[in-house]
Amino acid sequence: MNNPLSPNSTIGILGGGQLGRMLSIAASRLGLKTHIFEPGENAPAGQVANTVTTAKYDDYPALIKFAESVDIITYEFENIPTDALNVIEAICPVMPNRRSLGTSQDRLIEKDFLTSLGLQCAPYANVETAEDLATAVAKIGTPSILKTRRFGYDGKGQGWLKADTNPTSAWAELNETSCILEGFVDFTHEISVIGARSRSGEVVCFDPGENVHRDGILHTTTLPARLSKTQHMDAILATGKILNALDYIGVMGLELFVTPQDLIINEIAPRVHNSGHWTQNGCIIDQFEQHIRAVAGWPLGDGRRHSNVTMTNIIGSEVYDLDTLSKDTSVGLHFYGKADVKEGRKMGHMNKITGPA
Repeated sequence: MNNPLSPNSTIGILGGGQLGRMLSIAASRLGLKTHIFEPGENAPAGQVANTVTTAKYDDYPALIKFAESVDIITYEFENIPTDALNVIEAICPVMPNRRSLGTSQDRLIEKDFLTSLGLQCAPYANVETAEDLATAVAKIGTPSILKTRRFGYDGKGQGWLKADTNPTSAWAELNETSCILEGFVDFTHEISVIGARSRSGEVVCFDPGENVHRDGILHTTTLPARLSKTQHMDAILATGKILNALDYIGVMGLELFVTPQDLIINEIAPRVHNSGHWTQNGCIIDQFEQHIRAVAGWPLGDGRRHSNVTMTNIIGSEVYDLDTLSKDTSVGLHFYGKADVKEGRKMGHMNKITGPA
């Protein structure tokens, strides 16, 4: 698919959460329509999209009708079932591509891919049997972290192994599913880079942000991050290398650990990313518009940061404190329209401008 989408074209989005919502808002600003495919009722993205299909990913007639109604398909989450991709990809192009999805869906495949590019990751080993687990612990040692190879997010699907931890028990808590064991990285802080690649191969990266997590969930992303000029450039170059190697189209999030000696890559996310929400108030072109531009075949926008920003996630019942949240006039508020407030659930975020870039 070479021709750029014209205004009034329709972008299909798999997933109806907050990322799909903000992608739909960005598309509407550019005169493009969106059609959301989401299994759950009352999806946040459905409140702002042109069309919503509420159906499961194994509802093949619904998938076919969805794919036939749009001009291009993208997604807001990476765990799309392979069979669903088979159905829609036969009808309509999906961006980012299938290789990008497959690489990110499995932590072992992801680590092997990253190290094949000469990029540095924490020591890791595959765990599929009790014997694998014993070998991995003997090789990597403790402290280390046991992670499911698939479906982990926001601190779920993982457990720490310490010197006094029974590895077999830790694996049992993860239902003895396929895992990787990762060595402990003694890092000073974590950063992330939001990068984009167009259909023509143009690459644009936003400035790295510094991340702080609470209970496994991203709490804040602060710009600028604490990085030397060399570290800043190395993080951008690593992002570009990954985007090009995957022949990627769209926005990607790359998480890295900063140590006194190196930048260690944690993981990639083949989609717009929570740590990139600061771009909505810190840049003229945010990550959501950048993604829409890329998949639509348009030139990428200017990703330069005009302000220093701290993005803070609004979690659970914090969303009720509207009086406090709305008083600070230097804060841009973004609520997701979720009907159910749950502990640990991302309900929105706020971007506080702290000064000029």
